[in-house]
Amino acid sequence: MITPALPAPRERTEDHEKAEEHENADDSITAWALAARGGDPDAVDHFVRALHRDVLRYVAHLCADPQAVDDLAQDTFLRALGSLHRFEGRSSARAWLLSIARRAVIDSYRYAATRPRLSDVPDWRLAVELAQPRDLPGFDDGIALLDLLAALPEERREAFILTQLLGLPYAEAAALSDCPVGTVRSRVNRARATLVDLLAAADEPAVLVA
Repeated sequence: MITPALPAPRERTEDHEKAEEHENADDSITAWALAARGGDPDAVDHFVRALHRDVLRYVAHLCADPQAVDDLAQDTFLRALGSLHRFEGRSSARAWLLSIARRAVIDSYRYAATRPRLSDVPDWRLAVELAQPRDLPGFDDGIALLDLLAALPEERREAFILTQLLGLPYAEAAALSDCPVGTVRSRVNRARATLVDLLAAADEPAVLVA
């Protein structure tokens, strides 16, 4: 049986305390990025450690080749550390870094144009499973939700992962996806509705045909 548990919509139903904790975490990460820009090696270490898991998860979502996830994550951080002198803290360091991760994946596809682009291959689920921590809401029953995410259209899946799993505010997810905030909200709502329907269908008892 699949437990019908989805991450609650962050901007609407999550309590203020959790929202403040997330905002404070982003503020700390951004502060580390700014300190790392000034050459503080401890700040560099904090910055990388704080966002390494999120980068792995996001790259795994975008990349069809699970063998390339670690390399692309490393490339993301190399690009970021080389560009820290241009980071001014106008957006959160998390959103800034994920935008670099997206460009790294796009560049990898341009370099190897014959690869399939995204999630219609079984390896996508394996890659996300390997990068996905087990303590997130909705992931307690194995990898059931990952299988359902694979059934979503690409744009809705990305919006859902950015806002509901990685915790980006809708405005930052919109900037990252290069679309209006309202579009991101619509994609997330439609993704949730589809996932709820799929979960309900999965819980229906099988009908035996004589």
